[in-house]
Amino acid sequence: MDSSRQNRVRQAFDDFFAAIPERSESWVLDLFQHTAATVPAYQKLLRDNGIEPASIRTFEDFQGLPLLDKPSYHERYPLPELCRDGSLAGCDMIAVSSGSSGRPTIWPRALEDELHVARRFEQVLVDGFQADRRTTLAVVCFPLGTWVGGLFTQACVRHLAAKGCPITVVAPGNNKAEILRVLPELAPHFEQVVLLGYPPFLKDVIDAPGVDWPSYSIKLVLAGEVFSEQWRDLVCERASIADPLRDVASLYGTADSGVLGNETALSVSIRRFFALRPDLAREVFGDSRLPTLVQYDPASRFFEVHDGTLVFTADGGIPLIRYRIADEGGVFGHSELLAYCARHGFRPDPGPELPFVFLFGRSLFTVSFFGANVYPENVTVGLEQPGISETVTGKFVIESVEDADRDRFLRITVETAPGRTADPHAIAESIKEQLLRLNSEYAHYVPAERQLPEVVPRDAGDPDYFPIGVKHRYTRRA
Repeated sequence: MDSSRQNRVRQAFDDFFAAIPERSESWVLDLFQHTAATVPAYQKLLRDNGIEPASIRTFEDFQGLPLLDKPSYHERYPLPELCRDGSLAGCDMIAVSSGSSGRPTIWPRALEDELHVARRFEQVLVDGFQADRRTTLAVVCFPLGTWVGGLFTQACVRHLAAKGCPITVVAPGNNKAEILRVLPELAPHFEQVVLLGYPPFLKDVIDAPGVDWPSYSIKLVLAGEVFSEQWRDLVCERASIADPLRDVASLYGTADSGVLGNETALSVSIRRFFALRPDLAREVFGDSRLPTLVQYDPASRFFEVHDGTLVFTADGGIPLIRYRIADEGGVFGHSELLAYCARHGFRPDPGPELPFVFLFGRSLFTVSFFGANVYPENVTVGLEQPGISETVTGKFVIESVEDADRDRFLRITVETAPGRTADPHAIAESIKEQLLRLNSEYAHYVPAERQLPEVVPRDAGDPDYFPIGVKHRYTRRA
């Protein structure tokens, strides 16, 4: 029996049940020193780079430390050596990454990590949805099993219930039939229902016929994908969600370190401002795409930007110091971004005084066509236009295909909504219009005669392109 672990867990619960503790900005230096003293893999990495831990005294010193990533760190050392004291015994749960890059990765974690991340769920469910005052049914629709989304989410929401929030959790996972079975039986007993899951899957659930969504007071917690503000409006309309700013929140979550940040009404209102002004969005975010914009707690996650990609430092089952997660994005101070908005005539309602992090997703989710990067975010907007959105589910696959004459063309395979007929030409014209509007590379690099994509409709659940029960991938490489 490990009495020291008992003490750590008790202290973690005490901190979670108490008011949010103040934390000095020097916590990243303390975490570095503790990691350098207790994690064998990190000790070896520092020695290999000729770094003496005692020499790291300031933030400037800290920012000179080597960047970590999966190939150079996680895949280089045995799993126990990545954990404190070179042992998995301090971790009581194993999560597996979704394998977006093709290779799933194992991430050990402990209950203390869940309590730490539960504060992000608290900001969404309590601060945003008033789940401390309204009886709430939380329906976990992320896949269950070793994948991080479902069980981690279930644990964090249950911790909020243990803290005293009137929340009850049911976890059907990504089983659409089971979700639709439990909803009418349980939802009438609660003041509100929160569905937590991946955006395209929750849209599938909401599009199911015969569901009395207006009677359920639905809220949504999303993760895993960038979606457009047109998508948010569309789903709110279909689920009878009254307030897109406050009733739908996206999490910036990773298997590597749980939830790193979350949308707030403030961040959503700013994002919606930029969604209507692509030129301003390009100026402030440096790209034609509209990124996910969330707020984060610098006392919990320390963000940096290196070569246009995000780097973070966080404690966990595997402590990560300056870890480069392949997400493209950047950071803004709270006052910095609000001042930019004010200069362009927009002053949103006040919100948490926390910094912002924005992310576009990972570059491996793009397809290059005539030198232009074609992003799923741009295609999505084309599928969400009136007259189109009713006939498709929102899932698609982008491919750059070579024909018999070795000419390249852009093929987009779309999933047809059950019982509907999709018009390939109308969809292609809608996608082209949005690509030209939102993606300046596409407008300038792709010859006019090649700008109209080929659209191929396929039935819902098509096993080759839209298999049921697995995380969807929006691109396919030749």
